[in-house]
Amino acid sequence: MGPWRCLLLLLPLLAPALRAQQQQFMEYVERRITLLEERISQWHDQSSRYSTELRDFKNQVLGMLEAAEKEREALRAEAEGAAVRVDRLEREVDYLETQNPAPPCVEVDETLMDKQVATAKQRKNEKYTKLTDCSDTIASVRAMKILKRFGSASGLWTKDAAGNSEKIYVFDGTANDTVYVFPRMREFTLFSATRKAARIKLPYPWVGTGHLVYDGHLYYIRQQGLSFQVIKFNLANKTVVDSSVFPAEEQIPVFGLSPSTYIEVSADEEGLWAIYATKEDEKNMCLAKLDPASLDIEQMWDTPCPRENAEGAFVVCGALHVVYNTRLPSRARVQCVFDVSGTLAPEDASLVYFPKRYGSHASLKYNPRERQIYAWDDGYQIIYRMEMKKKLEV
Repeated sequence: MGPWRCLLLLLPLLAPALRAQQQQFMEYVERRITLLEERISQWHDQSSRYSTELRDFKNQVLGMLEAAEKEREALRAEAEGAAVRVDRLEREVDYLETQNPAPPCVEVDETLMDKQVATAKQRKNEKYTKLTDCSDTIASVRAMKILKRFGSASGLWTKDAAGNSEKIYVFDGTANDTVYVFPRMREFTLFSATRKAARIKLPYPWVGTGHLVYDGHLYYIRQQGLSFQVIKFNLANKTVVDSSVFPAEEQIPVFGLSPSTYIEVSADEEGLWAIYATKEDEKNMCLAKLDPASLDIEQMWDTPCPRENAEGAFVVCGALHVVYNTRLPSRARVQCVFDVSGTLAPEDASLVYFPKRYGSHASLKYNPRERQIYAWDDGYQIIYRMEMKKKLEV
């Protein structure tokens, strides 16, 4: 019997088994499909629920954002209103602070001025009798500290050169009438705005950068026509105590690199000094000793210190120190020293260098209490700490 014949005889016996296996396979496929459909339905339900929750959360966030925006606008409106009220209050405080009695009317008495000029000329270049035993001179600049940049390129900042006050006085510009007063160095250093500073409005505008705070008074320079006045202003009660026409004829700028400064009022261990220049000797500077009480000129000297390329000057222990530079930014240095007592010869004085970084010094204010200089260099406020030594040791 051939193989094909055997196969034909077995087919009727195998057919039921094949049909049973086929039925089981179809049932298995249907169960898998049903399970897949259930999972798809479950995913669809969850997706719908998540979409609904996301939409509700979005609507909630949008509501919160709208409420936050309304609150921000309300806070901004309140802040603007507060700023307006603060500005109004500052103006009212400034107004109250600057309400002075009528300042004295200073008329130039030609006869009195001629008498003062004649008296000053009689005492010119006389031997100076020292008021103290101060015999120090500057050896070098020990340290330099740049505090900040404030205001315009020209100006001055200083402390009281004679009192114990820690207040910082700032004169921004070479022609203004408002002085900024910071309570301490910390406030001046940390805050760039003038909102933290008190304001003193002067009865007359100043000219130049040669002003000084000394023993609770501000000594500043006012120009009236062709003459210059030294105004003594009491910082406590905001009144003009005294004023005097400076007894010098045909004044010219005292520093070649600071054309707006005609008189530099300086303080040292001996008191007050005035540095100036006139057409009579237009190449060199002149020095005068001031009486801080009456503003009278006690004595005057012609100095050998030239005006050309000079950017500032100060007095230390009765010796005038003139700082020179060039019109291009370079290193400043003291090149001329004139000692009114004759103790220190000009050729024996140390040539002090300033580690300057910017342009030309607009002002250099020596503080005899602290033995340091407050400098204004192209809008930067700098402190120079000085190393001192005895004149006889130079």
